[in-house]
Formats: sequence, C-alpha cells, structure tokens
Amino acid sequence: MVKLFSLVLLLFVIIITTEGTKSSYGVYEESGSVKLFVFGDSYADTGNFLNAPSYTAPYGMTFPGKPSGRFSDGRILTDYIASFMKIESPAPFSLRGSSELKYGMNFAYGGTGVFNTLVHGPNMTTQIDKFEELIQQNVYTKIDLESSIALVSVAGNDYYNFLRVIGNNTKDLGELSASLINRLSLNLRRIQSLGINKIAIDLLEPIGCLPIVTQLSSYEKCNDTLNMVAMNHNQLLLQAVEKLKMEMGKSIFVTLDLYTAFLSTIESMQKNHDVMNPLQPCCVGGLFCRSVVCDKPELTFFWDGLHPSQNGWHAVYQMVQSSLPQIFERKN
Repeated sequence: MVKLFSLVLLLFVIIITTEGTKSSYGVYEESGSVKLFVFGDSYADTGNFLNAPSYTAPYGMTFPGKPSGRFSDGRILTDYIASFMKIESPAPFSLRGSSELKYGMNFAYGGTGVFNTLVHGPNMTTQIDKFEELIQQNVYTKIDLESSIALVSVAGNDYYNFLRVIGNNTKDLGELSASLINRLSLNLRRIQSLGINKIAIDLLEPIGCLPIVTQLSSYEKCNDTLNMVAMNHNQLLLQAVEKLKMEMGKSIFVTLDLYTAFLSTIESMQKNHDVMNPLQPCCVGGLFCRSVVCDKPELTFFWDGLHPSQNGWHAVYQMVQSSLPQIFERKN
C-alpha cells in the first residue's frame, strides 16, 4: 500500500508548499528525467556573469550563504521553477562540468538582452547558439529535449539601455518593442526547432516600479509611463505567442505574468506595515548592492536597484506557479 501510494504521488500529484526555501513544489513525470534550459538575463542567471557584482558580498547572504552569481540575496525564479520540477537548478554554462549536465543548462547572462546591450555578454541569439552547439556535440539527445522545458526571461535590459541612451525621448519605443517581439518570436521558433516542445516565457515586469526608478519619488510610487511601456510589450508578446501557437498547431508555450505578480505583491506589501516599503531596496549602491541597509531581507521585495530579494521572488513564484502545470502536463 505504501509503495502504491508513493507511485501515485510521483505520477499525478502537484505539491504546493509555503516553505519556498526548503521544499520542492511539484512533480513532473519520472524524477530526474526532465531538464531545464534557461535563456535570458539577470532575472534568470544563476552564475554565468563571472565578473559581476553578484559574485561579491553581500549577494547570496541568504542562499547559499555566500556569493553565487545570483543577482539577489538568495534564490531567484529559476531556482523555484527547478524545484517545482523536482530537480536542482541547472548548471550555469560558464561553470559547466560533465557531472553537472543532468539537470539541463542555464545560458542566461546578467545584463544581456534580446539584442546587444552595454554588457559585453551573449545576447539571447548567442545563448541559443551555445545551446545548439551542445546538441551538435551530442551532449543532449532528442529524448532529453523532448521531455524538457525551456525558460525564457529577457527584454528588460533592452529597454533599460534604450532609455539610458535616448533619455526622455520615448517616441521610438514603439519601434523598439516591435523589433524586440519580432526577434523574440524568431528565437522561440528556433528553440522549438531544436527539439524543446515546452517553453515558458516571462512577461516583462513593471519596470516603472524598480527601485532605480522609484528612488526619484523617494520610493513612494511607480512610474506609470514606464509601466505602460511594459504593458505594451507584454500585449505584443502575448499576441506573438498566440500567433506561434496557431502556426504550430499545438500549445507549446506558457507565459508567466511577472507584471501582475510584481504589482500584486507590491500592493499587498504596501498594506502590510510589518514589512519594508516594497519599492525601496534592501541595499544601497545604485543598480547593485554595495552595502546592506535593511535588517531583514526576508521582509523586503527588492534586494537592489533592479532585482527582487529571495522573499520577493518567492512571492512572485507563488503567483505564477499556477501556470506551470499547464506546460508540464503536455506531451507534445
């Protein structure tokens, strides 16, 4: 009876817990058979940008207790999704080893975008090139890919770099958004053509709520204009994904609504006086953390000027995790 119960649990049950930093979140087919391949920027990077501030203290102080290349004090969304899949986070491509390939590979690189940015790292197209090279080297088989998931989290840096160069002149933002979505669509098609039939795509977060922006209002409010840019991007992305679904004749894609998850969590925390102002970062130092100024990162939403804390990412994960079974249950 115990063995039968364990088998049923393994095959059919999705386990959701509130202990985000200690427990796994779900079950997908046979444990260990699924792999996660990650593409994107610092919201998904778990250690590829070797010279980044994320490899210096106090990054990683909550998990794993030292800097690990994550742009946070601890776990990020990639870790929570891997945990949901009952696997460890896939190894960063920059730190890959033969013994660390069984969970997939993380190609995401902090500071990069769909196109080239001010960071001299691999953009999304180049990340996919590296993925294709591993396939050509027979590191991953067709069976590996067919049972695996791709996570795509990218585009925020494209907007950040555009606004940093152009300044307040936003008349060309529409053209930028169209170009980004067009390239993203091509990249998603390419990931699928390489053999992955389950792809999760992050919608763009409310960029007007990032601390690097809200500091201009003494962390009192989000910038509605920038949030409209994110909303427009997400609308175009959703349309592009629906078009891809129609072209391919099957539901390969699931979108993870980071925009709503961020805003809902921020609004909830603003009503809770027992936590820190969610628009204010735990750390100071501009874009990145130079010194910790908050006593309890577990009560914050943002860690530095751009990135959520582990607590923030866990809250976001809890809001998007209901979308995950939709893609994990698919066989085609």
